[in-house]
Amino acid sequence: MKEQYLFAIQRNDRQRTILCLMFLSFLLIFSSCSQEPLAWPGSPLYDFSASEPLLAENNMEVVKQNLVGHYAHYDIVSYEDTTTKTPMRTFIISYGFTDFYLENGKLMQKDSFVRASQKINQAIVNSKFSDASVQAIKPRIQEVNLRLTGDGTVLLYREPTPTLLGIVGDPLLPLSTDPNDPNLIDPDKDGHPGVTVEISIAGLIKGEIYITRREIYENYLTLNLDGSLTGYVIDNSEQFIIDASLKILKQESNNIQHPDPGMNPIILVPVDPSIDTVEELMEIRNDIFPPEPEFGSQKPEVDR
Repeated sequence: MKEQYLFAIQRNDRQRTILCLMFLSFLLIFSSCSQEPLAWPGSPLYDFSASEPLLAENNMEVVKQNLVGHYAHYDIVSYEDTTTKTPMRTFIISYGFTDFYLENGKLMQKDSFVRASQKINQAIVNSKFSDASVQAIKPRIQEVNLRLTGDGTVLLYREPTPTLLGIVGDPLLPLSTDPNDPNLIDPDKDGHPGVTVEISIAGLIKGEIYITRREIYENYLTLNLDGSLTGYVIDNSEQFIIDASLKILKQESNNIQHPDPGMNPIILVPVDPSIDTVEELMEIRNDIFPPEPEFGSQKPEVDR
């Protein structure tokens, strides 16, 4: 009887400890959502005004030929989620490769992504995408529209090409919001439908959310004298949370892109065609791209 009594006390102590930890975790979540969020850096994130644009004659065929090549790709899309207690601001930072090539006289742009990260303006909240998740995005291919300004500056516009991630079907239709949709797939091959995003809150709550996306991006670019291209991204993508490993993480969000083009920069830098892996790109990253932005800090500079 005494042993049973001691076991009951120990079990109750363990239960109280678990409840205390859970309560502490929720306090941390509440406090993180209640704190004044870290501020956006100043806009533009990168000052491209010092970049010297290429001034071309009115011969677009020559311009197309000059654009053909293999480029390292770096872009940032800034979002704000107004469904949280205080605005949740995020940077989605993407790395990859862009190839321009000619097809029947048309200039085509192919984007392949190899790594992405998310920075959040809440210090204790972190998320992570695996490289496998990012590389599961099918390459986006679209004809590029070229035009010259009055002074001869070359401008490129890439129209949106809706692309599905974590689900198959018609990318021209709205994204399915059925968690049991038979078209769900597991592109990162981790045993869960959709693409997995790892979430950590204060290092105490760790879990995963499983999402699908319909990616809809547009690029506006200027061709520079050094061969690089700089500009901004417009994002009208859709996202759906299929499920989560923890119920608290299964919360729909309403991420809206920051409307300022300066907060959504894109930089393409010509590189050797042999550089085509994430490891090779990260090895030269600091030589060709400016530092990543941080919340609550001054904007980083760009020397391009």
